[in-house]
Amino acid sequence: MTSWTRHPVPVVTLTRDQPGLLRSVCLFTFQIYSHLVLMTQVRQWRVVLNVLKQEKLSVNVYRHSRKSKTKPNGKKPPAEEKKQYLEAEFTKVRVVDFDLKELVMLPREIDLNEWLASNTTTFFNLINLQYSTISEFCTGDTCQAMTACNTIYYWYDERGKKTKCTAPQYVDFVMSLVQKLVTDDDIFPTKYGKEFPNAFESLVKKICRYLFHVLAHLFWAHFKETVALDLQGHLNTLYAHFIVFIREFNLVDPKETCIMDDLSEILCAPAPPAPAAPSSPTSAPSPSSHNHVTER
Repeated sequence: MTSWTRHPVPVVTLTRDQPGLLRSVCLFTFQIYSHLVLMTQVRQWRVVLNVLKQEKLSVNVYRHSRKSKTKPNGKKPPAEEKKQYLEAEFTKVRVVDFDLKELVMLPREIDLNEWLASNTTTFFNLINLQYSTISEFCTGDTCQAMTACNTIYYWYDERGKKTKCTAPQYVDFVMSLVQKLVTDDDIFPTKYGKEFPNAFESLVKKICRYLFHVLAHLFWAHFKETVALDLQGHLNTLYAHFIVFIREFNLVDPKETCIMDDLSEILCAPAPPAPAAPSSPTSAPSPSSHNHVTER
C-alpha cells in the first residue's frame, strides 16, 4: 500500500516551555529515528519468515484453533484466549520512554486542525508500515474475519451496506479509504491559507476508529509473529502513542476501545522513575545524580 507524509509540523512536546520550532525539530527527529529503526528490522523480516517456515511453526494450526472460539455471527465466544501481549516480558519492551502525554499536547502556536491532520497522517503511515511487516501471515485462510478480542468488525460501504470480509480485505479497505482522504487537498489541505472543511474533525474520528481496528487486530491475531520478528517494542510504542493521542482529543468512543483497555492501561501508564545510582557515604553527591536520565 502507498504511504504519504504530510508536511512536517510539530508532533512532539518534550517540555511545555519549549518554543514551537524546537518542538518541531524534536518531533521530526523522533519520527525519523523510529521509522529508520523499524525499516532496518523490517528488511530482515523475510529471512525470519523463512526460518519460521523451516522450523514448521504451527501458525495455521494456531489460527485454526482461534476460529472455533470466535463466532462469525458477531456473538461473543464463551471463553477468551490467553492474551500473550499482556505478559510482562512483552509489555515492558518499548522503543522510547518519552512522556506520551507531553508528546500529544496541542502546542500553543499550532492550529488544532493542523495538529490533528499532522498526527493523523503520521499514525496512518506508521500503522500501515507496522501491518506490512506481518501481512504475509494475514491471509484469507488464517484470518477469515477481522477480529480483535471477542469482536468481529464488518465493513460498511458508502451506502451503509454491511459486509463481512476477511481481515486482509478489511485492512485494505481501511488503508485505501484513509489514503484517499489524506491525499485530498480539500480535506487535508497542505497549501498555505486553505481552510479545513467543517466536517474535518468527524473525518479524523472516522479514520482513527478504523486505525484502532487495525492495531487491535495486530495484537490479537498477529502478536506471535510480531514477537518472532522482534518488533513488539515498535508495536507497543506505536499503540501507546496512538491511544494517548485519541484520548487527549476524544477522537474515538471509549466503548469502541474498551476491548483493549487491559493493554492500554499497562502501556499508557507513566514509566516508573529510574532508580538513583548508589553513592559512597563519604563522597558528596554528584550534581547530575539528581537529574538522572537513562540513555537508550
